[in-house]
Amino acid sequence: QVDPKDYTFSGLKDETVGRLPGKVAGQQFVIQDCENCSIYIFDHSATITIDDCVNCQIFLGPIKGSVFFRDCKDCKCIVACQQFRTRDCKKLEVFLCCATQPIIESSTGMKFGCFQYYYPELALQFKDAGLSIFNNTWSNIHDFTPVSGENNWGLLPEDAVVQDYVPLPSSEELKAVRISTVAMRSIIPITRGRRQKSSDESCLAVFFAGDYTIANARKLIDEMTGKGFQLVQTKEVSMKAEDAHRVFQQCASEFIPLLEKGPVVALEFNGDGAVEGCRSTINDVFSGTKVFVSESKASASQDVDNFYNFADMQMGM
Repeated sequence: QVDPKDYTFSGLKDETVGRLPGKVAGQQFVIQDCENCSIYIFDHSATITIDDCVNCQIFLGPIKGSVFFRDCKDCKCIVACQQFRTRDCKKLEVFLCCATQPIIESSTGMKFGCFQYYYPELALQFKDAGLSIFNNTWSNIHDFTPVSGENNWGLLPEDAVVQDYVPLPSSEELKAVRISTVAMRSIIPITRGRRQKSSDESCLAVFFAGDYTIANARKLIDEMTGKGFQLVQTKEVSMKAEDAHRVFQQCASEFIPLLEKGPVVALEFNGDGAVEGCRSTINDVFSGTKVFVSESKASASQDVDNFYNFADMQMGM
């Protein structure tokens, strides 16, 4: 028998509270009327609502459905979810991983950055919540109630340090979770999103489903960012033969048989020499693995557009 009290934080003040991995296990959770609290949900959940919270620091592990902030102000959050919504909120700063377009409504002073966090159980929790670590539209905010001449939201500074916003938990119980906020270890690849690109050259790389797809994609990200290129966006999506023709054009036929194994993982890198850098890295590191890589600087921007236009339609953005 589920006791709602086990899945609610209500009316707390100046407290540090949380749930350890395995304690929420896909249930719904409610956080309401909390002030000056540090709240950590180190598990996956079905949905979470956060109402009337003031000056709280909040970490929410993977949420299968939606997270909804209402009437909250001055909160700093780290959130991973399928859908993100706020209504009547002021000054929320959120490190976000969201599979669909985040929506704000009647909210002001909102700031967003890319989710970055690691603890050993997190990868499995993403899986249990049905979320892909590669589907993150954190910076693609839709403002339902824009005010002309004003901007209700913006992006956090690029060098924002997660721990300055949501410190690691101080309570003995929660210290047991082995957390790292180092960017390199983040479970979610850190992307530039909608930030200004540094170069007019991008490159698309697409990995096909197999036993090592995630590991290979992460390895390429590490290699490319290590060489100074920037990861703009990532996507995991299923493709059909007609999609492959649209995206991979003349080399579609060699990739079509691979699509039946499962979804593809696509990465967009940016920087002068990105195509050459990506092609040589793939040759050096992934010989024997079938990967689609843009041929040239000229075709690369078209590849990126073709892929992401198709993917956005797939995801119903």
